[in-house]
Amino acid sequence: MPVPLDEYPIHQTPLSLARVASSDRNFYDRSYFNAHDRDGGTFLITGLGVYPNLGVTDAYAAVRRGDTVRAVRFSDALGDRSLDQRVGGYRVEVIEPLRRIRVVCEHDDLGFDLTWTGAFPAVQEQPHQILAGNRPIIDASRFAQVGSWAGTLHVDGDDIMVDPAVWTGTRDRSWGIRPVGETEPPGRAAAEPSGGFWWLYVPLRFDDFAVVVIVQEEPDGRRTLNDATRIWPDGRTEQLGWPRIAIDYRSGTRLPVGARLELTTPDGKPLEIEITPGTGVPLHVGCGYGGDPDWQHGQWKGRDWSSSSRYDLTDPGIAARIPYGVTDHVARARCGDAEGWGLFEHASIGRHDPTGFADWGSVAP
Repeated sequence: MPVPLDEYPIHQTPLSLARVASSDRNFYDRSYFNAHDRDGGTFLITGLGVYPNLGVTDAYAAVRRGDTVRAVRFSDALGDRSLDQRVGGYRVEVIEPLRRIRVVCEHDDLGFDLTWTGAFPAVQEQPHQILAGNRPIIDASRFAQVGSWAGTLHVDGDDIMVDPAVWTGTRDRSWGIRPVGETEPPGRAAAEPSGGFWWLYVPLRFDDFAVVVIVQEEPDGRRTLNDATRIWPDGRTEQLGWPRIAIDYRSGTRLPVGARLELTTPDGKPLEIEITPGTGVPLHVGCGYGGDPDWQHGQWKGRDWSSSSRYDLTDPGIAARIPYGVTDHVARARCGDAEGWGLFEHASIGRHDPTGFADWGSVAP
């Protein structure tokens, strides 16, 4: 049977939009948002995903204040594919495509009604692909945007006014293939693991421009994804060359406390950005990203499922998990005289020769 989306002239294959072109179980279509005040004392991460070949849709929201993360999750069976982005008490409303988005979460422990306004045009990132042998385990497209938030946020009994003059953030939309749902048997990968994973994603907002930097490297430092772009208010973009990256880690850890990005403008001039990472939320502690033992995106949890959890990041059992996943940090940045804010998303797991990490247990001196 046709679905509501079939009424619109947006088809890209002979299929009804009830189906996606790929039969890969891991096909996904997802939004991600973050929001924070300028001192980074309150940091919200949230998103909604659709997994057509798993028949699941879900959403999550997590807020860190101090050393505590409050997380709520919603999951349900995916019905007919349409323009309605809703699951349980959570919904995303597109007010003005690529410009204004409303995100609503209705839950006693964590709720909000927030409206996003893009500060600069959204930018398409380079395709992201990771192979396991010849099989793509990640093969995705994504666009990113920086902007401001307005509305209200309710966390564990506290009401917070979200002023767009103070609250900023970043968002992205991605779709394609990546590991989702129940864990697949690892097969050969269990006997021949990659040895390490190094990832950096830094979207930043300054008054006059935005910058998005993405770098992924293999254990020997070979770069498999390199994307550095500056975005101007009128939509013009500049490629900023091959970023040179220096990260300072807290002694005895892989927790970033400072970073420097050395970029190059198209006319060959250097462009340097100094970053101070602040409040961090481990995406695998409450947000459902890889390695989260409580819940992962696309898992079948039954119909009309929801949950709420509170995490103490100083608890030894939680703290021991944090280094083995991706962590999102509020980022304060400086580029010349310009001050900026945004996201410093980083993972350094296992071996990474450029930073001197020899194995899974290596930490900064």
